[in-house]
Amino acid sequence: MDSRPLLFFDSGVGGLSVLAATCALLPQAPIVYAADSAGYPYGTKSEAEIASRVPALLGRLVERYHPRLVVIACNTASTIALAHVRSALDLPVVGTVPAIKPAALQSKSRVIGVLGTEATIRQPYVDRLAAEFASDCLVLRHGSAALVDLAEAKLRGEATDPAAYADILRGLTDQPGGDRLDTVVLACTHFRLVEPELRAALPIAYVDGADGIARRIAFLTEGQEWPSEAVDGLAVFTRVDEQVQHLAPALSKFGLSRIVTL
Repeated sequence: MDSRPLLFFDSGVGGLSVLAATCALLPQAPIVYAADSAGYPYGTKSEAEIASRVPALLGRLVERYHPRLVVIACNTASTIALAHVRSALDLPVVGTVPAIKPAALQSKSRVIGVLGTEATIRQPYVDRLAAEFASDCLVLRHGSAALVDLAEAKLRGEATDPAAYADILRGLTDQPGGDRLDTVVLACTHFRLVEPELRAALPIAYVDGADGIARRIAFLTEGQEWPSEAVDGLAVFTRVDEQVQHLAPALSKFGLSRIVTL
């Protein structure tokens, strides 16, 4: 059987939300999950840093693990570096982009929010998505590095303050028109991991792209062979420190039983 893995890549553990959706469709798929912990967080970095760092790291990962497909499970990296990665790698690369189209389709009030990192929400790619799929909507944007840290803390088993989620969401609702907001795009893969906390703070609709990405991966690998039994996945970090070690119990719940350093 073909033992080549699917390679998921993110700056941290946000891509686990995409991994979980994919494993629900492809439970036999071997998995390598790579987190650039030495470069975390991406959302506060410049476009130039991300555009140079991500292709270089993925080149090393592909050379080491020989995946059949690469998933950039990070909105920030995808909106900035996806084209660079695709030109550098000779295999399928699936990116992650803000789910503005489905949010606009379901919004009744025609006011939607895009909640992402600072780097993601300022990208021209987001402008194009809004113009193409939500031209009749008021699209509010808010960038939050704090919400990324909250998601990482939750996966380490740490308690997080409910008031922190409400404060972050006020970055959307306090804008003009924010009182009519009925749908929020979770434009960072980390944010799906804390969707219950967001929903408790503001009970409206939340939309992300994880399920759509999983369907795309299943389509691109349709007809390929997989191992007859599921195998333990591998978690690769660019730096393993105490915080990464505290992630081990959560990683094991996603089928990632081993942690190594790139």
